[in-house]
Amino acid sequence: MIRIGNTIISLDVFEKKFRCDLRSCLGSCCRYGDSGAPLTKDEAKLLDDIWPVVRNYLRPEGIEAVEFQGTSITDIENDLVTPLINNEECAYAVMDGPVYMCSIEKAWNDRAIEFRKPLSCHLFPVRIKQFSGFTAVNYEEITICEPARRCGDSEGLYVYEFLKEPLRRALGESMYNEICIAAGELRRQGKSRKRY
Repeated sequence: MIRIGNTIISLDVFEKKFRCDLRSCLGSCCRYGDSGAPLTKDEAKLLDDIWPVVRNYLRPEGIEAVEFQGTSITDIENDLVTPLINNEECAYAVMDGPVYMCSIEKAWNDRAIEFRKPLSCHLFPVRIKQFSGFTAVNYEEITICEPARRCGDSEGLYVYEFLKEPLRRALGESMYNEICIAAGELRRQGKSRKRY
């Protein structure tokens, strides 16, 4: 772990390589999971506010799921999350050919709304949790992201580099710059150790 101020960051964020490969994974993160995408209270309120616009992007089964369950729900762990269709894919997932995509992000791309998508989705597969006195930033290595790991390896792209935009959104520009400095220092130390 690396500590920067009150933020503790898993070494995997610096050392693992990753780049989403939608042609291979087909947007599996929108389809599979124990629960919907984690939401903050502010994001849950935003989903209520933008529902009339986002509704126009959804498949009929997504509309039905949201209208029955709500724009956000509380899961069995008492966390706010997006609703699911038949306990599987996110109700906000839409199809682009065989690929699952985010309807919220589609609406944002069309400039129909100002909210891009839940931060947890934007950061995936990194999770950020707030604890008393510190913030934890962890990388989750899951099976459905194997194509992304291969793609990251082939391009030499680290997790923190691929997730530049959402990490800046979550932690701020200054913290992201500190992450880049720490990554450079870790690589320098690694090269020095290899020489001896």
